[in-house]
Amino acid sequence: MIRLTASGLLYRGTNYPAQIGRAGLRHDKCEGDGATPIATLAIIDMLYRADRLAAPQQWARPIGPRDLWCDDVAHTAYNHRVTAPFAASHERLRRPDPLYDIVLITSWNYPDAVPGLGSAIFIHQRRRAGYPTAGCIALRRDHLMYLAQTISRAETIIVPPIAAFAGAGRGPRAALAHDKA
Repeated sequence: MIRLTASGLLYRGTNYPAQIGRAGLRHDKCEGDGATPIATLAIIDMLYRADRLAAPQQWARPIGPRDLWCDDVAHTAYNHRVTAPFAASHERLRRPDPLYDIVLITSWNYPDAVPGLGSAIFIHQRRRAGYPTAGCIALRRDHLMYLAQTISRAETIIVPPIAAFAGAGRGPRAALAHDKA
């Protein structure tokens, strides 16, 4: 079990500094609000950039050059992996930066997506210390790599209502903990 705390992600007795959504934590997560959902999540799948690193585990699947994630609430593929060409709103999984070199897909509104409830709630690499996400949980690369190499499929992640980060409008304070590295 993994638990979000006021100082990061608690996993196997160690607290790893983490960043959350720029709007903090919310019970009423919705598409585009920038919040990380307060929920108990499961790790459903793992994607990785095979052109940049080895598979963290046997069950990890490579990200291809045409892989996208649909965030169009009106599309039937909402909150699912799709491939280009794809006309509806989406984000690229194969990014030029390293943020999605490893992507742990959570069970938030997946696989049975409710339109508007939020999409692409992943665990991925952080941009930099103290920089919030759009709703995901982000870790330093070495911490993410360790998690990806040791986590079990269907591992539980508890995101509790941490008062210091709940609600909208938290901005950069949504970074739970930052380290110097």
